[in-house]
Amino acid sequence: MLAVLYKWHLRLGVIAGVCMILWAASGLAIQPTLSMKDCPKDVTVLFVPGGCHGTLAAMEDKETLAFIADRGSRAGYVTSACTGSLLLGPAGLLKGYKATSHWVTRDMLKIFEATPTDERVVVDRNRITAAGVSAGLDLGLRMTDILRGREYAEATQLQAEYDPQPHLNAGSYAKGPKEAQTLIKDMFAPFVEKATEVSRTVYGSLTPPPSDPGPRLNP
Repeated sequence: MLAVLYKWHLRLGVIAGVCMILWAASGLAIQPTLSMKDCPKDVTVLFVPGGCHGTLAAMEDKETLAFIADRGSRAGYVTSACTGSLLLGPAGLLKGYKATSHWVTRDMLKIFEATPTDERVVVDRNRITAAGVSAGLDLGLRMTDILRGREYAEATQLQAEYDPQPHLNAGSYAKGPKEAQTLIKDMFAPFVEKATEVSRTVYGSLTPPPSDPGPRLNP
């Protein structure tokens, strides 16, 4: 499942291969609003979310990768959160760019000739990628700032009362205790192994999209 913004802030589309209900691993039902074939050719924002098994399946789906490569080659902004960058990479959209991902997969971005960067949100020209899960909120604010301006973005942050102050301090790999690091590494080891294998197999299998660095942005 992907998302696009098109007609300059007027329409948001949730994209899938077909417009039928998709079931997340948690049991959440999601209704796409557009199929890939009905999605406009030119979009303002292409957003690719992350996941685990669904991400692996999408990485091996030629239709999905071709769609991302095509729309991303012309999109005003190419964005992702968490492991969504593992789909931008095989589509040839991260070559020569700085980018990030969830920390368990960040180094994997080297396979796609990208520069892994340890930041919550990485801006390199029109490629804007966010780290794991909660960093997607930071990405949303960054995109609001870019598309609607600082005042509107600050109002959005205030309306949402987005001012996280957790009682724990393990929100990044650098801060997490060794026990937590080991727990998550072991939990995701099979996924990382499979994702690495798939990445090396699929990268370069598509015709590279046209080289278009897009507008240069200030981080």
